[in-house]
Amino acid sequence: MKIPIRMIGIATSIFWIFLIIFSVSALYSMKDIRIDLGEPRNSLTPDNRMLFSIPVSIVNKGYYNLDHVNVSTEILDEQNQTIAWGCTFIPVISKGQAVNTIQHTEPNLTTLLQSYPHFLFSDTELRINTTVSMKAAEVIPIQLSSSHSMPWGAPLYNFTLGTPEFAPLIIPGSTARYRVTVPMSFENHAFFDLTGTVQVRMYNSTNVLIGEEQDAMEARQDSSYHESLEFYIPATHLTIDGHFEVFFATPFFNYGPLVVPYGR
Repeated sequence: MKIPIRMIGIATSIFWIFLIIFSVSALYSMKDIRIDLGEPRNSLTPDNRMLFSIPVSIVNKGYYNLDHVNVSTEILDEQNQTIAWGCTFIPVISKGQAVNTIQHTEPNLTTLLQSYPHFLFSDTELRINTTVSMKAAEVIPIQLSSSHSMPWGAPLYNFTLGTPEFAPLIIPGSTARYRVTVPMSFENHAFFDLTGTVQVRMYNSTNVLIGEEQDAMEARQDSSYHESLEFYIPATHLTIDGHFEVFFATPFFNYGPLVVPYGR
């Protein structure tokens, strides 16, 4: 019995020596693994989808292969709500190999803008968290995380309907009418050009619809938009206060009604 026990002891010692050497070499080789995460960029796809792209470079100069490489990206708003998530999987990066890839995340722009209206009217910041995880030599876990902030520009920043101007129209043989002129303006801070239509309905103080106007709008990115709307309203329906309902229709989103009061 002494010889087998001794042999088991020797084998166990060899195993532990091998395991220690392997672990030390695997950990030591990690210094030769370089992971670079580039700055995030946003753009539009040909079918008008929003695309966040993060360049990822992984250089494996270590002694072992890198397996189960996973690059994941989470995009959060200023309230830490997740608005999009994406993942890229690379089965293996062999020793001596360099891999350059781009992690793409495609938030649904229509859902985003209709579910979170503050993105339409207010500039804010998005936080983009990226995590790269893998295993060296199939057993040693490696993980790298980074966080970036990216400004978000609102396509309808500072949308404003100005004070209505009332001008009486005297037309012989017809009832008195008023021409109501309403200035409309906003700034397009978004990374895309904005085209579409804006429909404005005018209601008096008794919530009666007294006028409706629809105009085409076009605002290139980083530009301001100014237009005047005109309503022709019978004098009997006009009140000094009331409200407007505004509806937007664009290739990216439909939104409304935005209620804007006027008068006192």
